[in-house]
Amino acid sequence: MRLTESLWLADDAGEIVEQTPGQALRAAAEDAPEAVALVDGNADGPDRRRWTFAELNHLAEATAARLLGLFEPGDRVALWASSVPEWEILQFGASLAGLTLVTVNPGYTPHELEFVLNQSGAAGLIYEPGYRGIDQTAKLAEIQDRLVSVEHIVELPNFDFSPPESMPELPEVDPSGPAMILHTSGTTGKPKGALLSHMGVVNNARYFSQRLAKSAGPVWVNPLPMFHIGGCGFGALGALALRAAHVLVNFDPGHVLRIIEEEQAAFFPVVPTMAVALMEHPDFPSTDVSSIDVLASGGTTVPTELIRRMVDAFGAQFGNVYGQTENSGVICASNVNDAIEDKSARVGRPLARTDVKIVDVTDGTVVPCNIDGEICVRSPGAMLGYFKNDEQTAETLKDGWVHTGDLGQMDERGFVAVTGRLRDIIISGGENIYAREIEDVLMENENVGEAAVLGLPDPYWGEKVAAVIRPAAGRSTTADELTQTLESKLARYKVPKSWFVLDAMPVTASGKIQKFALQEGCLNGEIKSLD
Repeated sequence: MRLTESLWLADDAGEIVEQTPGQALRAAAEDAPEAVALVDGNADGPDRRRWTFAELNHLAEATAARLLGLFEPGDRVALWASSVPEWEILQFGASLAGLTLVTVNPGYTPHELEFVLNQSGAAGLIYEPGYRGIDQTAKLAEIQDRLVSVEHIVELPNFDFSPPESMPELPEVDPSGPAMILHTSGTTGKPKGALLSHMGVVNNARYFSQRLAKSAGPVWVNPLPMFHIGGCGFGALGALALRAAHVLVNFDPGHVLRIIEEEQAAFFPVVPTMAVALMEHPDFPSTDVSSIDVLASGGTTVPTELIRRMVDAFGAQFGNVYGQTENSGVICASNVNDAIEDKSARVGRPLARTDVKIVDVTDGTVVPCNIDGEICVRSPGAMLGYFKNDEQTAETLKDGWVHTGDLGQMDERGFVAVTGRLRDIIISGGENIYAREIEDVLMENENVGEAAVLGLPDPYWGEKVAAVIRPAAGRSTTADELTQTLESKLARYKVPKSWFVLDAMPVTASGKIQKFALQEGCLNGEIKSLD
C-alpha cells in the first residue's frame, strides 16, 4: 500500500512483552542458561571475563540484594562509569531491586555532574574512580558538599557483587514503571532527564534487534558507551533479546579491531566517526573483520559514499538507524537488503509497533508525503516524561505522541528522511550537542557580548562545533581564553573546534540571531576566524 500522507500506523505484528530488564534476563537464563551473555572486551584475551546467562542472572540477583541493603525500591541511583561489565550487572541488579538507574557520562565535568545528581534527586552514586587517566574522585570532591540528596557514594571497585548470607526476597517490579533516567539537553540549555519505563526499553530493544540483527550471528561487539541509550538500551537489551553475547568495549580503534577479530563479532553497531577511525587505523588492513554479518550505524546522516566505503571495507551488510532517547532508542531502521540509496538518503521505516507522522510545524496537521514537517512518534518506548519538568514534558508529549523536534519527510513507501532540526542541536561524532548550553557558559565571560554556537559540516565528525563571538563593547578575547572557559564547565566534546568573530550579529525582525546566515558566512569566508 502506498501512502498519500505522511502517516505510518504500525500493524500488530510486533509482540509487546510486559517485562522489566531484570525479568527479561531471568527469561533468558531459563531459555539459554549456558550461552555466553556478557564479555569484558576491555581486557586482553587471557584475562577476558565472560558470563553465561545463568551466571549473569545469579550475579544480577545478588547485586539487587546488595543494592537493597543501601537503597529502597523506588530510589534513584546514579552510575558514573565507562563501559565495564559491572555497568551492565548493576543495570540488571537495579531493575530487579526496583531502583531507577540514572546514567551519567564519565566525561562530565564537576559542574555537569552536580547538576545531573541534584536534578535527578539521586539517593546514591556508584562511580569508577579513574576514567581515561582522569581522577574522578577529585572531580567528585569539588561538588560533594553541594549534593542535596546523595546519601551513599560507592567506588565501583569496592561494590560487593557477592550474594549476602541471607538473600532477601526481591520486590515485584511493575514493568510499566520507571527504569532509567538519561539526561538529554534541549532548547533551554539545561539537561532534561528522560524517564524511561522498563517495558519501553525492553520492547524497543527487541524491535531493533529483530529488524537489524536477527540475521547476524550470536556475538555483538558494542563500542557505544553504556551511559548512552545505544549502550544500555538497544545494545545490552537487544543482545539479550536474541540471546547473543554482549561484548562491552570502551572505544579505542586498535583495541576494538583486536576484539572484533578475537571474539568473532557478528553484529557491530557504531557511529560513523567510529567507523572512519577504524578504517583509517594502521591495523585495519591486517585485521580479520570477516566475521561481521551486519554493521549498523546512524546518529547523523550517513553519506552514500561512506556507506559504500564501510560495506567494502568490512564486507558486511549495512543498516541505518534513527532514534532518540525520549523514545527509548530507535525509531526507524532500514533493512539490510534495502537499496543503498535508501540507506543514505533515508533512515528506513518505523520499527514494529511504532507509529510515525510528519506534521506541519504551525498547525500540527499531517502533511502530504515528501513534504517537510516535524517527526512525531507513538510507541511502547515513549518516555514517561521529563523527570521533574512538567513544562517540557507537556511540550514534548502531546496526546500520546512524542514530538521529536526533528524535521523530516516520509515518502509513499513509509521511508523516513531526517532533513533538519527544530531544536538547535549539533550532532558531532554521534553525540548530540546543544548550542544553548555552550552559549550560556560563554556568556559568563565578561569579554563576550553575544555568542552563537552552530554546527559546520565536517568530513570526519559529520558536524563540528563552531562558535561566533561578538566581543563586549571595548573588550576583546581569544580562542584560547574561551576554550579554557568552556573546558572548566563542559565535557571536551562540547568545546568548539572553530572560532569566529564579527562586530554585529545578523538578526531577524524580532531580534533573534540568524544562524543560517552565520553558517553561510563561516563557510564562505565572510566571517573571519578568532585567533
